[in-house]
Amino acid sequence: MLKSFSLQERSWIMYDWANSAYSVIISSVILPLFYKSITSGEGIAPNLADSYWGYATSAATLAIAVFAPILAPLLGTIGDYPKWKMRLFKSFFLIGVVATAALSFTDDWRLLLAFYMLTTIGFSGENIFYDAFLIDVATEERMDRVSTYGFALGYIGGSTIPFVLSILLIMFGESIGISRTTAVKASFLFTAFWWIVFTIPMLRNVKQRYFLPPSEHIIHDSFARLSKTLRQIRSHRKMFLFLIAYFFYIDGLNTIIHMAAVFGDSIGIVSDMLMIAVLVIPILSFPFTILYGKLAQRFGSKKMILVGICIYLLVCLLAFRMTSAVEFWILAILVATSQGGIQARSYFAKLVPKENANEYFGFYNILGKFAAIIGPALYALTSQLTGDSRNGLASISLLFIIGGVLMLRTEGN
Repeated sequence: MLKSFSLQERSWIMYDWANSAYSVIISSVILPLFYKSITSGEGIAPNLADSYWGYATSAATLAIAVFAPILAPLLGTIGDYPKWKMRLFKSFFLIGVVATAALSFTDDWRLLLAFYMLTTIGFSGENIFYDAFLIDVATEERMDRVSTYGFALGYIGGSTIPFVLSILLIMFGESIGISRTTAVKASFLFTAFWWIVFTIPMLRNVKQRYFLPPSEHIIHDSFARLSKTLRQIRSHRKMFLFLIAYFFYIDGLNTIIHMAAVFGDSIGIVSDMLMIAVLVIPILSFPFTILYGKLAQRFGSKKMILVGICIYLLVCLLAFRMTSAVEFWILAILVATSQGGIQARSYFAKLVPKENANEYFGFYNILGKFAAIIGPALYALTSQLTGDSRNGLASISLLFIIGGVLMLRTEGN
């Protein structure tokens, strides 16, 4: 399947395979459920446990969101100098994998939260430079195809294979003498191992092609370029409108991903069934992501992003009337159809100057990370005020509406 790609393209694609296990096992399903089991065993009230988890998630995301408008684009501008892009990528990669492995060695819910926050920072930071490497490995004509294959392999391999193995060990490990707790911890260690092994091609083969001349004053020059980039983004109407649109609709996407387990639990889905339901999403996302990539080549990336926005809007509106687990499964399938197609890194890569890609991708990534604060807050506030989590998920439709309208106003394909 990857024979038609160059060595650098294949190596870049494989990193999606490498880090996607983190998104499911650590961020979305197994770690949250393990954390809840520990706090329950220590007699912490469920609502307090949920609050602590929410505070940790928000704090890690807020750290990126608050410091990133300066830090990430600044790191991005530094990354535009020779060799710095890979150095910074490696630094955040190491933070992420070490903290992920550390989760396997504690039963203290406080340490779990601390390590979880570090994994979030590492994962989010390395994605800035991973996305920015797209312009180094692929021509503009091949960016859509390379990017969508990355997402697709991440869904079908990076998310599915380690997640399936983890579920099987957790559900049936006791029959071979492995306790449920030991199985859960093994899944964390396995996630770190998977992340490391499949990152090796990226570290060995991907090279920075576009960069600025070396400078004796990298930090000072980077701040100056950061200020210039802010002015350029504001003057570039198409890029400016897209970034605002992306901010809103990716906010909605992140909220659905982060709150799916909580929402499923609120309508009575048991933990084992919930893990299986979540498993369906990456499996189905694989073929649909490939389909979106092919359709984007024919109809344009913008139109396919709008299709994805409309499907997620439908998910939010249907959730308003949800009453059963069967309906939850239907919505999970709808989410899977567009989870890869709604991503826009190849579309954005076509808008940015190649020599300055990192600083622009710094803004691009930070908008996505900041969205992980506002969306969950809107969900939580609406649910609290109305007393029904279905209303909370339905309220997220506002974000897709705003994002879709702004996307329509961007010019071109």
